[in-house]
Amino acid sequence: MTSALAEYRQIGIASTLRRCEIFSDMPSQDLSTIAAITIVKSLDKGQYLFRQSDNPHGFFVVQNGAINVHRVNSSGREQVLRVFRAGESLAEETVAAGSGYPADARAVEDSQVLQVQKSGFLALIKCHPDLALKILSAVGRNFRALISHFDDVTLRDVEGRLANWLLQRCPDPASTEPITVELQATKRLLASELGTVSETLSRTFTKFRQRQLIQQVRKSIIVLSPMRLAELVQAEN
Repeated sequence: MTSALAEYRQIGIASTLRRCEIFSDMPSQDLSTIAAITIVKSLDKGQYLFRQSDNPHGFFVVQNGAINVHRVNSSGREQVLRVFRAGESLAEETVAAGSGYPADARAVEDSQVLQVQKSGFLALIKCHPDLALKILSAVGRNFRALISHFDDVTLRDVEGRLANWLLQRCPDPASTEPITVELQATKRLLASELGTVSETLSRTFTKFRQRQLIQQVRKSIIVLSPMRLAELVQAEN
């Protein structure tokens, strides 16, 4: 029975890893090898996955839930850098770094993550050099996302930030057909991610509804014309 449970657990880990872009095209045998050096971590809402000063022992793939990566300034204000959800990886840069994490990470809902252990992964890279390229690619994606976020916060007003956030979740930003975007986070968390406060975000949603840019249905936002939102973003560039 114990052996069967362990095998089932490994299959579940491998399935989650497969949904992550780093491992999406990896042969099943190699994926099983990665799963063998992976630890499952369960987090309650509000529990920290890691803090900036922690010694890194690996990188993570979100299995379910949501992880808020943020920095806190000297006055105690928290700035959300990104919220990672199921199938997304984070902290890949620690594979090659000897220092701590670049930010804090906390579960914003009950979550489960996979920790790919650093020591075992470095050993695998010696046999599979292409893994190093995949890690570099993941770090590059996250860096581009961070630069885009920095541009939003510093160069756009709240309307532009919200419009850009919605556009990034539209399959075709040039479309004139309605697109539904699911709000997977609370408005408070989204406001923090956009560098504003809940009240300002609520007023911005109201403005968008009044201008017939969006409709709201419970936790869904219907973008009536992505192209019109794109025009709003382009006007700020």
